[in-house]
Amino acid sequence: MNQAPSQTARPRTYRLAELGLLILAIAVATTAYALVGLGVEDTIPANVYGYAAWLAALGVILHIIVWIKAKYADPVLVPIAVLLNGLGLAMIYRVDLGRDEYLGSAMTQLVWMTLGVGLAIAVIFIVRDHRWLRRYTYVSGFAALVFLLLPLIPGIGKTINGARIWIGVGPLSFQPGEIAKILLAIFFAGYLVTYKDQLVAAGPKILGIRFPRLRDFGPIVVAWVASVGVLVFERDLGTSLLFFGLFVAMLYVATSKVSWIILGLGFFSAGAVAATFLFSHVGQRVSGWLNALTAEEYNKTPGGSYQLVQGLFGMSNGGLIGTGFGEGRPNMVPYAESDFIYASFGEEIGLAGLFVILLCYLFIFQRGIRTAQQLRDGFGTLLATGLSFTIALQVFVVVGGVTRLIPLTGLTTPFLAQGGSSLIANWMIIGLLLRISDNARRPVEEFHTGVLRITEDPEPVPAGARANDTAASALTVDEDAPTTNLPPADSRVFDDEAPTTNLPPAGARPRGQAPNDTDATDQRPTGGER
Repeated sequence: MNQAPSQTARPRTYRLAELGLLILAIAVATTAYALVGLGVEDTIPANVYGYAAWLAALGVILHIIVWIKAKYADPVLVPIAVLLNGLGLAMIYRVDLGRDEYLGSAMTQLVWMTLGVGLAIAVIFIVRDHRWLRRYTYVSGFAALVFLLLPLIPGIGKTINGARIWIGVGPLSFQPGEIAKILLAIFFAGYLVTYKDQLVAAGPKILGIRFPRLRDFGPIVVAWVASVGVLVFERDLGTSLLFFGLFVAMLYVATSKVSWIILGLGFFSAGAVAATFLFSHVGQRVSGWLNALTAEEYNKTPGGSYQLVQGLFGMSNGGLIGTGFGEGRPNMVPYAESDFIYASFGEEIGLAGLFVILLCYLFIFQRGIRTAQQLRDGFGTLLATGLSFTIALQVFVVVGGVTRLIPLTGLTTPFLAQGGSSLIANWMIIGLLLRISDNARRPVEEFHTGVLRITEDPEPVPAGARANDTAASALTVDEDAPTTNLPPADSRVFDDEAPTTNLPPAGARPRGQAPNDTDATDQRPTGGER
């Protein structure tokens, strides 16, 4: 008898394709670094070979770890992350060369990249099954709250450029909100997959759209109050927008109700308008956005539109293809290596280069959403969606602010901008997406390798066993059984906690027959390692 297609089909790992893309990414990043030296100093940097070797070592080590521990992971994520990080290092080096005093910022950023890649590898080793994180739903929520409140503690909290979102330990500073966004994604995924039935309950229908009941408004109100609290006490518009947008997006994915999007936009609009009139720092940013090109706003100190206008002039100077690495004047823009690094790229690689950078971010988002669609468990789907949307929303907010589509928020461009906190957090997100995508594509017959645990075959049913006992044994599923993208073998309906596999039911064998003996169609793993 022929085997079912779902049992014989084995997804390709694409690890060689990942290696080829990784080599291309390293070559592009190294070339950009060399071109910066040629453009500014008319000579290739003396440390270009050491830089290339360090970058290649990080990429290849991560590639090997993925090949060994998560060989079915998405092959595009690592090369794109290395490419963006490498281009960011080149631009940070370029801005550093334009200063009166060379600070070695690119090498410092490379050290942060090393730490970020190391944490991504740690995530792959520690998180062997993404569903394990669901056990820590409320722990993650509490830890995220602690991280958000740390900058408000006297003595360790630091105010930089009007925003109190940093903590300082000696000469080092760190932004705990970057780690909080990952913890919040885990908390939101666990919470929403548990209470989604209450959130989709019937409510009143207004203008053809069914809205949730008043008693179900609680989650979105809590998220709105929390985001406003970050805005008020920490003076951070960007983080406030990021957290609230993340929750509303995951809420929509969990419930498929457009009304939540409408309510979320309404709540945020009301909060933004109120904050504009109540808080001076928010009003300054809105005024600088609306009246950027007026002389009064341009010359205002502090809080004027000088930075924004200079960034727009720089991108205009770059035109379609840019001035070339090292040939522009990005140092005229304050914080050209961090908040406005996207404008710096716009001047030196032009509009075409900016589109390529946006396309790289789009690929990360697309691969994350595709992974979410392949998963068969609600928690994994929400977590992959939340992590992908975090990067996408952060890019939109940053690029929108630099191009004057929306007010400036102070967020950093993922992987590109200078800053260790953001870089570490985004590499951890890449590690989580690698693990989740590996679990989504891994065939069930390979779960006994130890990456995920599988359900052992039940003992043969005695001839005199009761029918009820037989039915109960057929429906027994280990709660740690793997989740795959393969269709289920029968029509049973599992609850939210139980996983979906393509193992045939125990009751499908003739009574008394041992597993995997003479039946050629029984292809289930025998026993399985735990």
